[in-house]
Order: sequence, then C-alpha cells, then structure tokens
Amino acid sequence: MSEKKTLGILGGMGPMATVYFYRLITEHTLATCDAEHLNILITSRTDIPDRTNYIMGGINVSPAPFMCHDIKTLEAMGADIIAVPCNTAHFFHDEITAAVSIPVLDIVSITADHVKRRGFTRAGILATEGTIRIGAYKQQLQRLGVGCVEPDEKTQAKVTEIIYDYVKAGRPGGDAIFKRVAREMYKRGCDCLILGCTELSLVSGGDENMVDSLETLAYASITACGSEPCGFSEAFLRAYTKITQDAVIHQI
Repeated sequence: MSEKKTLGILGGMGPMATVYFYRLITEHTLATCDAEHLNILITSRTDIPDRTNYIMGGINVSPAPFMCHDIKTLEAMGADIIAVPCNTAHFFHDEITAAVSIPVLDIVSITADHVKRRGFTRAGILATEGTIRIGAYKQQLQRLGVGCVEPDEKTQAKVTEIIYDYVKAGRPGGDAIFKRVAREMYKRGCDCLILGCTELSLVSGGDENMVDSLETLAYASITACGSEPCGFSEAFLRAYTKITQDAVIHQI
C-alpha cells in the first residue's frame, strides 16, 4: 500500500467548483505519471442545504449534519487530510472538524494568509451574503493587520447574481458582470480582490491582483499531502519561501 497521504474533498457545494478544484490540484501537482499524482477521495452531495440560505435565516435545516456525515465517510475511506472547497462552509468549520480525527484545511485562513504574504494592504472581499454576514474574511484579515472592503448592497446583489443565477445555474455570461463588480471594488481603493466564493473562480479571468481561494486551497492541499506544487504564477509563488507539510497543516 502507498504511504503517501490521501486527500479527501468534501465537495458538492457547488459541483462545478468541486470539479474545478480537482482540476487545479491535478494540473498543479508535479508528476510525470499517474502514480505521482495525489490519491484523492471526493464526495459531492449536492443536496446539502444551502449554506447561505441557512445563515441568512431562509431555512432552518442546518447543513452541518450532512457535511459531518460525508466527512466521516471520507475519513473511513482512508482520507488523511480534508479540503472543503466552499468558503461559506467555514461557518461550520468547528463542527465538521470535531467530527473527525484528521486535519481539515481552513480555506479562509489559508487565503487570508496568502493576502498578507503577497503584501496587499486593502483587500476587497467578494463572497456570498452568508460569508459576508459571518465576517469570515474580515476577522481573519483584521487579525493579520490587513484592511478590507466589503461590497455595498448594490454590488453584493451583483455578486449574488453571478454565483446563483449564472454559475450555479449553469448559465454563461457571469464573467461580464464580474468585470463590472471588480471595477467598482478597485475604485474603492482595494489593491487586491479575494475570490471568497468558489463559484467566482470560474468567471474571474486572470487578474494577478485577485487572490483565488480555490487556488490557495489547492496549493495547501498539494503541499500538505507531501507532493510538490508546480505551474503556479510567479506572483503566487513569491508569497511563499518554503512551506513544509507540517507548516501547512498547522495553519488549520
């Protein structure tokens, strides 16, 4: 049996973001054959209750028991480390972490740390209403001494439209709205934008001043599993000197 660590991906929130995350890991792992890639287990339960809807009070059925069930399944199947490619799920991080005895990577703290490492000083937060409501990124950035800007009501409505009416609905066209949102946030003095919803990774384009939470989670996942990352941009890699497996896990 292989001794390399197995990554468990708690996916389905949403499915396209899960697919893209798996692709990022595969494309950015240094490998010359199948056997040199990560061992990965993926769950994609798409009927997990909507995280934002629960946080905003629209439903009273918590997503946590569904997520805990699936994360336990991943552990039972042999996962050594868990990645959750959903920022709004951060609200339930303590509950799902307590459900297993293996590390669960924290997408919000990993991404906020990357912002700090890049030297940005005023980050615009683009995320679901749920993630904004719980202050996930705001709290982490303030802890690191990084300023932040949250969208005003009109801009947040556009972000929500991109996430739910375009990406989750499988409709093209969200990238045009995203460009308008980005311009509005930069006008407010942001020197970077955090893609704090994994659906936004699918429409954002290639702006070097955008910090993609799926990209930072992919890097952390590859490194935590003991493999060597490759193919990340020079700007991305400058944020790190040397991150060992233990260092990444200890960020959790």
